[in-house]
Amino acid sequence: MLRTFKLVVAYDGTEYAGWQIQPRQLTIQGMLERALAKLTGVRIAVTGSGRTDSGVHALAQAASLTTDQWRASPSSLMRAMNTKLPADISVIDAVEMPVNFHAIRDAVGKRYRYQLQLGGIRDAFEYRYRWHIPYAVDVAAMREAAKYLIGVHDFASFQATGADRKTTVRDVRALDIFERQCEGGQRPAGQGGRPVDIEIEANGFLYNMVRNIVGTLLEVGRGKQSPEWIQDLLEVRDRDAAGPTAPPQGLFLARVDYEIEPLGREGVV
Repeated sequence: MLRTFKLVVAYDGTEYAGWQIQPRQLTIQGMLERALAKLTGVRIAVTGSGRTDSGVHALAQAASLTTDQWRASPSSLMRAMNTKLPADISVIDAVEMPVNFHAIRDAVGKRYRYQLQLGGIRDAFEYRYRWHIPYAVDVAAMREAAKYLIGVHDFASFQATGADRKTTVRDVRALDIFERQCEGGQRPAGQGGRPVDIEIEANGFLYNMVRNIVGTLLEVGRGKQSPEWIQDLLEVRDRDAAGPTAPPQGLFLARVDYEIEPLGREGVV
């Protein structure tokens, strides 16, 4: 009997060439499919909700697979896969879905987080997960600029070349900038540095859209542009007019949303 499972996967993307399988490259999709082959003896395709780039991480990437080779519960599948995966990839949840569920097609929204370290000395531990910005940044100005990006807009100025879409219009539902406080017992993000997280939620994202938005907001934070510049970028629809692309190591896929309810966690009788 064919069964479809939704996996939620967390990973450190530092050592991987992104999500999608590539020849002679370590990828997240490749490692998941390798783990399934070890468990079942056959190749089972795993579809991710999106193709994270080389060096990009995930707190909760969603993926789907359909197979007649697994008869135990979804939670048993999660535990079994984790015994076959490297330490920097973990399946953190598994549920059974209707057999026609598809991780890309059925997604209704995503949330990404981009992590910065503003000022201070580059943190020897956090540098894999935060972009260190050594110059002064006005976070309040970035928040003011971010307001112009919320809502339904044409985000052509924030799309990298190489992945044409039918439309560049997207609905950005939230764009929040958090200045994190270091709680007791936590190491600060570099001596004298400030950890800042930019979280963006939308119905969908263009190629490198989050990283391009972050690089553009930092142009405002540095005082090179005013917050109102964002309105001009949305109107001109020209990638060359916007700011630089932020590097991949600060980017995390934080959540993928679906409206389809799971059938269960312990299997369907």
